[in-house]
Amino acid sequence: MKGKKPMDIDSPLRDKLILIVDDEPDVLDTLEEMLHMCKIHRATDYDMALKHLRNYTYDAVVLDIMGVNGFELLKIAVTMGFPAIMLTAHALTPEALKKSIELGAVSFLPKEQMSEIRAFLEDIVIYGRTPIWQKTFDRAGGVFNRRFGPDWRVKDKFFKEFVEKFSGKKVKP
Repeated sequence: MKGKKPMDIDSPLRDKLILIVDDEPDVLDTLEEMLHMCKIHRATDYDMALKHLRNYTYDAVVLDIMGVNGFELLKIAVTMGFPAIMLTAHALTPEALKKSIELGAVSFLPKEQMSEIRAFLEDIVIYGRTPIWQKTFDRAGGVFNRRFGPDWRVKDKFFKEFVEKFSGKKVKP
């Protein structure tokens, strides 16, 4: 197994088919390298991504928001039953997070935490394509707090109710 590390052999991502959509080739290169244990399809624009979505069955889809019409692709991926993670730098806003949740994304990853993509995708594979929002908030909560403000989960009724639903705990101010 050329290029495979012993820990990759046991990864739940081994040989999984993942579609990665981003208009930045260097991001695609980095993700492909980090996910070398997977079978990766890449798309740099909406049309190419749509073609892939229509022609293959994916274990997970990673979608940028800006530059590739990520929310439209998210709607299509969800309709087709593919779990989707939104990956963004420029659209890292409460509104984009809320829209991702409403449209059916299973997770939302800030690009500054792109190095953790493997763990996010492993969770999706392990937990049977169900949303992994509690793990998302645990892992990316610090980034969200810095960008949205420390009280973002309490200040917005949507997030307060959503976080309480997934954690089973009341969100405290």
